[in-house]
Amino acid sequence: MREEELQEIEELCSAATPGPWHVRTLNDDSAMNLVAVSTVPGAGAGERWPDFDHRDLVAATLVQHPRYVDVGDECWDENAAFVAMARDAVPRLVEEVRRLRALPADKDEGEGVSA
Repeated sequence: MREEELQEIEELCSAATPGPWHVRTLNDDSAMNLVAVSTVPGAGAGERWPDFDHRDLVAATLVQHPRYVDVGDECWDENAAFVAMARDAVPRLVEEVRRLRALPADKDEGEGVSA
């Protein structure tokens, strides 16, 4: 991966809503079963509006009724967990790639790391 690509990833991370992000399972008369990624942790499964603030939600992996957001493999919870984890993991991975690249060449070879 080129430094330009790392820079682009870093810029996207910096521009996104700050983390950490959390998976929340929400429910209300309009959305019914809503799996979302939020900037705040939930109070428990099935929170109903108005007990949650829509401005805390950054993504949804399922909006069941009407079927606005869905995925054929039904990995709603898994996808939400991945998105929430990626918010913190991707910037750390960029840092780790840069750290490994900065290691002296002889140390890279000894640890089996390639640049």
